[in-house]
Amino acid sequence: MGDKLESKKLATKANVSIVPGFIGEVGDNPDEIKKICNEIGYPVMIKASAGGGGKGMRIAHNDKSAIEGYRLAKAEAKSSFADDRILIEKFVVEPRHIEF
Repeated sequence: MGDKLESKKLATKANVSIVPGFIGEVGDNPDEIKKICNEIGYPVMIKASAGGGGKGMRIAHNDKSAIEGYRLAKAEAKSSFADDRILIEKFVVEPRHIEF
């Protein structure tokens, strides 16, 4: 599932646990970006909906780094994947990867 936004929506409908975050495309309004990040709680991961390999991903620890991270992630996503949609989710500091 290469489209992270649609994957999160599908997982939510199926009652599958996902990383907490904003389920939807984030707009370009700095106030909206800050509001979303503060509702989630810092640190957050700002990431491209498309692609992978770490491209279009930024970690933000405050409002200032969130605005800058959003701008950089969006530009990199557009350049790398021709899709500049961005999502924001909680950054998991010490994640554990589980394989099935």
